[in-house]
Amino acid sequence: MIILRTPGEVELLREAGRLVARVLAEVQQATVPGVMTRDLDALAERRIREAGAVPAFKGYRGYPASLCVSINEEVVHGIPGSRRLKAGDLVSLDVGAFLKGYCGDITVTVAVGGSPDPVAARLLEAGRGALAAGIDAACPEGRLGDVGAAIQRFAEARGFSVVRDYCGHAIGQAMHEDLQVPNFGPAGRGPVLKPGLVLAIEPMVNEGTFEVESLEDGWTVVTRDRKRSVHFEHTVAITEEGPDILTLV
Repeated sequence: MIILRTPGEVELLREAGRLVARVLAEVQQATVPGVMTRDLDALAERRIREAGAVPAFKGYRGYPASLCVSINEEVVHGIPGSRRLKAGDLVSLDVGAFLKGYCGDITVTVAVGGSPDPVAARLLEAGRGALAAGIDAACPEGRLGDVGAAIQRFAEARGFSVVRDYCGHAIGQAMHEDLQVPNFGPAGRGPVLKPGLVLAIEPMVNEGTFEVESLEDGWTVVTRDRKRSVHFEHTVAITEEGPDILTLV
């Protein structure tokens, strides 16, 4: 069932969105060469709980951490641990939290050390741009397929691919609500985008093939060709005036 949120609920989702945006900004600053990924996870959980919120990921279907940290060929759901980051790594940081019963969800990919190689720089630009294109396409009375088509068009025009096996989702009082938001496909299809609909739009853009597989830990998803991937996400409300990004500081 597609749930349309009231203006008051959208403002509660904005509170949760601003929280995860602030947490992500601090975690991003701490993502430097030599840091252990479990330390980033501890920082994210500490800041979420200090704000009176609850990590959305920890315990979700058994996931053991509050932060997803996916490195290089890891697409999504990387589990933080004792691994130390190196200069040049591409690291996706995914944060979710419940505040006052509503969920915020946000992801960014960064180059550790701030100096990506030329291909990595183009891949990061493609991921950021694909997210922006998807958000721009999330217009009232448009179709859900318009979002995925815009994402796919932007990424593939730059020589990269978009993951098919994982997608965005509706979000509200649950992290994953019924509506899925593919990052590919034809425009003009799918449900009509109505004011009050809130979506987590999250393109995953790969350097090589769009094909992925899961590792033995049951969570970490990697590219099948082991080339690098980037992941960007915002929580976005559909309004009469257009898309409204809720996960801004």
